[in-house]
Amino acid sequence: MFTNNKLSKAVRLAVAFGAASVAFTSVAQEAAEEEATDVERIEVTGSRIKRTDLEGSLPITTIDRAAIDMSGQLSVTDLLRNTTFNSFGSARTTSGNSAQGTSQINLRGLGANRTLILIDGKRVPKSPLTGSSQDLNQLPLAAVERIEVLQDGASAVYGSDAIGGVVNIITRKDYDGAEIKLGSSRVSLPSDGGDREEGSFLIGSANDKTNLMAGFSWNNRDIIFERAFPWNAPNRGISPYGNNWAPLTSAGRAPGSTQARALTKACDFELFYTTQSPWVPANQLCSYDFLKTNANDSSTGNQSLFVRGTHEFTDNWKVYGNANVAKTKSFGRYAASLNDPGSIISATSPNNPTNPNSPLYDAAIGGAARSVAVFHRFAALGTRDTSVDNYANDAMVGLEGNVNDIDIDVGVRKAKTKAYNIGTGYLLRSAANIAMESGAYMLNDPFGERFTTAEDQAAYRALLNSMNVTISRVSQFDQEEAFASAAFDVMELDAGAIQAVVGAEYRKEQYNDKYDSLSEAGVVGGSAGSSAGGGRNVKAAYAEALVPVTEQFELNFAARYEKYSDYGNDLAPKVSARYEPLEGLVLRASVGKGFNAPSLDILTQQPSSRNDTVQDFVLCDFNNTPVTSCPSGQIRSTDIANPALKSEQSDQRSFGIAYQPTDWLNFAVDYYNIEIEDSIRYIGLQTLINRDRAGDPIPAGLGYVRDPVNNAIIEATTGSANDGTQETSGIDLNIATNFDFGDFGKLKSTFQASHVLDFSLDSGRNLVKDPGRPQQRMALSHAWSISDFDVSFTTNLIGDQFNNVTTANNVTTRSGHIASWTTHDLQVVYHTGWNADITVGAQNLFEKFPQIGVSSAAGRNLDYTLYDAYGRISYVRYTQRF
Repeated sequence: MFTNNKLSKAVRLAVAFGAASVAFTSVAQEAAEEEATDVERIEVTGSRIKRTDLEGSLPITTIDRAAIDMSGQLSVTDLLRNTTFNSFGSARTTSGNSAQGTSQINLRGLGANRTLILIDGKRVPKSPLTGSSQDLNQLPLAAVERIEVLQDGASAVYGSDAIGGVVNIITRKDYDGAEIKLGSSRVSLPSDGGDREEGSFLIGSANDKTNLMAGFSWNNRDIIFERAFPWNAPNRGISPYGNNWAPLTSAGRAPGSTQARALTKACDFELFYTTQSPWVPANQLCSYDFLKTNANDSSTGNQSLFVRGTHEFTDNWKVYGNANVAKTKSFGRYAASLNDPGSIISATSPNNPTNPNSPLYDAAIGGAARSVAVFHRFAALGTRDTSVDNYANDAMVGLEGNVNDIDIDVGVRKAKTKAYNIGTGYLLRSAANIAMESGAYMLNDPFGERFTTAEDQAAYRALLNSMNVTISRVSQFDQEEAFASAAFDVMELDAGAIQAVVGAEYRKEQYNDKYDSLSEAGVVGGSAGSSAGGGRNVKAAYAEALVPVTEQFELNFAARYEKYSDYGNDLAPKVSARYEPLEGLVLRASVGKGFNAPSLDILTQQPSSRNDTVQDFVLCDFNNTPVTSCPSGQIRSTDIANPALKSEQSDQRSFGIAYQPTDWLNFAVDYYNIEIEDSIRYIGLQTLINRDRAGDPIPAGLGYVRDPVNNAIIEATTGSANDGTQETSGIDLNIATNFDFGDFGKLKSTFQASHVLDFSLDSGRNLVKDPGRPQQRMALSHAWSISDFDVSFTTNLIGDQFNNVTTANNVTTRSGHIASWTTHDLQVVYHTGWNADITVGAQNLFEKFPQIGVSSAAGRNLDYTLYDAYGRISYVRYTQRF
């Protein structure tokens, strides 16, 4: 155990109530502090040096077990998504995307791949479904003792991915007894679905030498269909892929939805089109209302088993071990499959509206019979349903000890995550094109109601089955690592000992993401497969030193070097300072560099097709169509890998103040600034179009080809590239009060706010308050304890934005105001006389609707990254301790 000859006066970090709220209390100190005193040092997130001062040179917010329970959340995912540092929101598990079943946190709005998640100081493996970011769904909340959020870059300590900040989940270790918890929740806004259940069992035993803890937890949330939300009226989710056709270009491709027309003789039934009418006069198309079948909020469930243990076999040495087994499951439903953008049928096809011999012939079209493109939804095949089962196993064993006043920590760890993704109701394009061309599948009778005999009906069902395929995807991410560190006092100064840590790590990552052969070949409608696979070895060495210059002033130096087997190496240095001019007043600052390694998925992916919905502004200019009237449509493109990617580099600065002037008041204010160069960006088709129109450069290997006659896009190549810069800055504020009213109880209040000053790309304009980028997130919490009751009330705010943003002559104009979103949470806990707690509560107590019509919602009318759509979530829990 380390000792300090002189203790610096500290501002202790503690946690008040409410998710991501922070409070400070002073450390009691003896008058005879000048004498040598043995004090245990504690390691905090952002540094590997154990120290007596929790309020150090870096800003850290801690969410302790009491705050977790008071939040009312039932998963780590929901808890962290509501923190004010999740500036612009983050992805949640939704249907219809390749990452269904995963949830993320996005510190500072810089991306989930730039936020590092640790468990007990060790990095969580990447999700096999994304390959580039970590999944919060597999972390059992029952095993968590506290969560520390470092609001500063930390590549100098932890390596890649820590540009936006670090979330360190500290698990329970010293638990003695047993506990069982059961809970249930109900949501108010959807008319059906979304209900939840949870439970956990925890048991532990501890003595002077051995600590052992084990537990099991689970939680489930029902699926929610879009039609259950009151704001999703019929005809709102219309898609041109219903029953429509379009003329061809000289290259034989459809010009897009701008010239699409309805197959009028195939729109006189209501078997699978919009509930009010299959004809939608607003756009003169025979459209499909996908919100009638979609379930953007997929069901989720988690089951976790965990074991923790330590054993001291001598006074100086102990062995420790952790093991987790988790299963996450998800079920999602998406609209029926659609055909290729602009599938072509010949002039003689029975489904061609220009063919006089076709039952769909429309004399008003005029002209000779000719090939046309069709835009069709194959609802007769049923919805696209996806089931994802994700299995995670993580085991670590280590040894801690002391040799000649040097603290040693060595260990090994192995983690494996594997996901099985099965999708039904998908379309085999080749079979569908043949059936449409021949007329075996008629667009005016997709369900085959024209067949009346059992034999004909069976034959038609066989035809539908020949077009209906089940897709699969098996993804795996394995991580093996070995680590060793040595911590020691270098020398004694007047102000105390210079402390240092040196260490090395070896990590092996193996990633494999395999789609079924049909999806990979790009012949499945409504699906695109991009198999990827590869591995890398990472060797790292790091060093850190804490120098007490005076009793009031200390410096911290850190650096980490990482060598990757696939792309190169990186070095990240950092220096931070802490100054305490007055008792209880801490001034702090840091400056450093960071990096983010290119992920294995984008380095190794196979070419895959996409059908992105874009606005072709270049084509609209060509046709003299105003930008405000430029329509959107799906255009097919091909994604490719980029093995030449290099790491992102960042420069980071922060400074702040933490002050406790009285026993009942404390606060902290911190400023941050992050600049990223060689940013790894996905360059999609819309970006290519926008850059082409503006005359901006397009990364090598990416681009598109246009028809020489009508300027329509014929083919496009998209992918990732080191492209440009990114910068953000802002201020975090924390205020906490603590009052003791004697017989009237105790009241703790906290206020936390994150204010984004700037968020820009390529040194361009400030994007703050653009849709999806609020300037503020705030949380105000009150916790009152009296007698056998605890009552908490929390107010959460997500700032306002604007839907429409235009820039002309360097002047930015915003319109379409999106109001701030304020919700209130209430919880009451009754501590019974039989060692149990009864909890009732409600999140979003007053049932505030989310902000509808946010343009950043990508056609879903609701920005799921920022807002939830559940209305009031009422819950009850029972906890029994033994």
